[in-house]
Amino acid sequence: MHSAVTALEPAAGADWTVLAGGLEWDCWETMEHMADALFGYALQLGPSKPPLDHWVHLAWQRDRPAAPPSAFRVEREAGAGALLEAVEAAGAVLVAMVRTVAPDVRAFHSYGVSDPAGFAAMGIVEALVHVDDVARGLGIEWAPPAGPCARALARLFPEVEVEVADDPWVALRWATGRGELPGRPGLRQFEQWHSAPLGD
Repeated sequence: MHSAVTALEPAAGADWTVLAGGLEWDCWETMEHMADALFGYALQLGPSKPPLDHWVHLAWQRDRPAAPPSAFRVEREAGAGALLEAVEAAGAVLVAMVRTVAPDVRAFHSYGVSDPAGFAAMGIVEALVHVDDVARGLGIEWAPPAGPCARALARLFPEVEVEVADDPWVALRWATGRGELPGRPGLRQFEQWHSAPLGD
C-alpha cells in the first residue's frame, strides 16, 4: 500500500479533477473510493458477529451523479497530500484487522461472503487498479510488483490462468476490464470477482 500511494506523491500539486484512466470518476473521487473500500472492508470484519447479509451501515453520499458513493471523505481544501495520507491510513486499518481476526471469520461482501484473506486480496486489487487509474489520469508511469498481482489474481480471479512467463499485472488489468491480454478476447467487461473463500 505504501509504495502504491507514494508513487502518486510527485503529482500532489497536479489537477486531481481530471478523469482517472478510463473511469467516469476524477482522480480525487477515485482515491476517496479506494479509501472507502479499504476502510469498509476492515469494518466488515470488525463486529463480534460480522454481518453476513449486509454492509456495516454507513451514510454514503456522492457529490455528483457520476461520482462513486462514499462514506469516507477527505476535505479537498486539505490537498492531495492529505488525501494520500488518508488512503494509506485506511489501508493500515484493513491490514490490522486482517491480522487480528481469526482466518475462519466470514463477513458480507456484495460479490459473496468472504474471509479475511479475501478482504485482504480485495484491498490489494482496489489499491493496485485505482492507483493505476489515477496514475494514468495524472500522466505518471507506474507498475506494481508482480507478487501482489499474482496472489490477488489467484484468490479473486481463479479462472484467469497466468503462465509463469506472463505478466500478472497485465492479467490483473485485463481481469478488471482495464486492458488487453494476449491470447484472450479483447477488453473484458468487469462484472465481479470471486469473493468466497476458495475452499468453501
